[in-house]
Amino acid sequence: MPSGKSEKLMDLAKRRGFIWPSFEIYGGVGGFYDFGPLGSLLKNKIIQKWREHYVLEEGFFEIDSPSVMPEEVLKASGHVDHFIDAMVECQKCGTALRVADVAREATGRDIEGMPKGEIEQFIERHKVRCPDCGGVLGKIFDFNAMFRTTIGPGSRKVGYLRPETAQGIFVDFNRLQRYARGRLPFGVVQIGRGYRNEISPRQGIIRLREFTMAEAEVFFDPEDPHHPKFKDAANEVLRLWLAGDQEKGKERLTEVTAEQAVKKKLVCNELMAYYLALTKRFLLDLGIPEGAIRFREQTKGQRAHYSAETWDAEVSTERFGWVEVAGLAYRTDYDLSGHAKFSGKDLTMFSADKKRKVLCHVVEPSYGIDRPLYCVLEHAYAEEKKRTYMRLKKSLAPIDVGVFPLLNRDGMPEKAREVCEKLKREGLMAVHDNSGSIGRRYARADEVGTPYCVTVDHKTLEDDTVTIRDRDTMTQIRVLVGGLHGVLRSLLRDEIKFGEAGAQVGAKRLPEEFRRDTP
Repeated sequence: MPSGKSEKLMDLAKRRGFIWPSFEIYGGVGGFYDFGPLGSLLKNKIIQKWREHYVLEEGFFEIDSPSVMPEEVLKASGHVDHFIDAMVECQKCGTALRVADVAREATGRDIEGMPKGEIEQFIERHKVRCPDCGGVLGKIFDFNAMFRTTIGPGSRKVGYLRPETAQGIFVDFNRLQRYARGRLPFGVVQIGRGYRNEISPRQGIIRLREFTMAEAEVFFDPEDPHHPKFKDAANEVLRLWLAGDQEKGKERLTEVTAEQAVKKKLVCNELMAYYLALTKRFLLDLGIPEGAIRFREQTKGQRAHYSAETWDAEVSTERFGWVEVAGLAYRTDYDLSGHAKFSGKDLTMFSADKKRKVLCHVVEPSYGIDRPLYCVLEHAYAEEKKRTYMRLKKSLAPIDVGVFPLLNRDGMPEKAREVCEKLKREGLMAVHDNSGSIGRRYARADEVGTPYCVTVDHKTLEDDTVTIRDRDTMTQIRVLVGGLHGVLRSLLRDEIKFGEAGAQVGAKRLPEEFRRDTP
């Protein structure tokens, strides 16, 4: 049985249907994970929350473009020439390794972006060896991390699986700017799969070869980098790990408001500060504690080829330390200029406000979905004495409610199934379970984070009331079956407090307000 918290969590995640390694019956392949029934539900809820922030609240447009891209698109974007990892092979066992990863594992130091010569000196000085066999590492060489393919049978037309969803937005810019009717800034999002042919993925779900991305491209006039709702985020406190402090070896966080970050020129512009604040709010909305969130400024050598400034949103985890869950990059006009040059098309737009043509700059909040999903699970995992449960936010729980008969006799199973089917028809993700004792059923529901359990008992057959059990406190109330959906819906939305939603279990008589058909 796993001993540490993270090991117990991964055991639970595999056993209960959240995540497990892909292709298990064939021995598995590194860098690929499946999302099981509960993992898929949780992942979709995280994506929906992201849409609520960026599509509903920000009013961004959403598109869906192909995962396979012709070579010329990624040549123009710089990925063919610059999407490179430093790689090394063990001279003893031949294992291919990503240099930055093996150095970090051995020394705890981040050497991302360091020149090859300095990396070789670092490896030698710190005696970094192969983590698999202890062998000496060979010469460092470049490896393009994109998956290469051809388009069409027998075709010589080269294509790649997209390393990011962003390029589908940039090549559609002319159609999208017309849809925006000359308004700046405007944003476009895309949610879908990205692909990175990782050299040696050694961090489970944290480093995948195929992953789900949620990216937003915010187009704006470089002479006017303001956000119309900045005042709403101006006082949001950001914990920044500045590049200068990293280069000096200081793990010191600078706490400032979004407004102060702009005024002190710690962040390049108002738009970037706004989306740092929005990223923090999104992570808080997932249930990540504020103290476990920071923004790390990438050093010049770490930044992608297209970026003038990049901030990584990081979450503290027990298993992997600080994990990057989103990157916010100031891409300037790199992409639009590159595509304009390679395609011969004009990718400027006419600003309705400024009455002139603008070559837009871009701020890009780019999220992985798989990494924050792991972070959500780890921070939700709780143990109390012999009890294990997932303290997931109710809006993220894969299952809204479990419906159980107290006993498997006297018509209780049939009534429980009837109640469950009614709740499903009314839009709740409800699950019926009559296997084992009622205590075991509660324990199974707790393990997967189900916030409420409804139990049909002898009293249900007398007065058509049921109990609702709260996951976190294990307290129970009674409500009338006719008003059950309304009560559960209000509880799930935090519109009412649990203790005020029904009669406390043990009361001799239901108060009149809970005997009505509606709450």
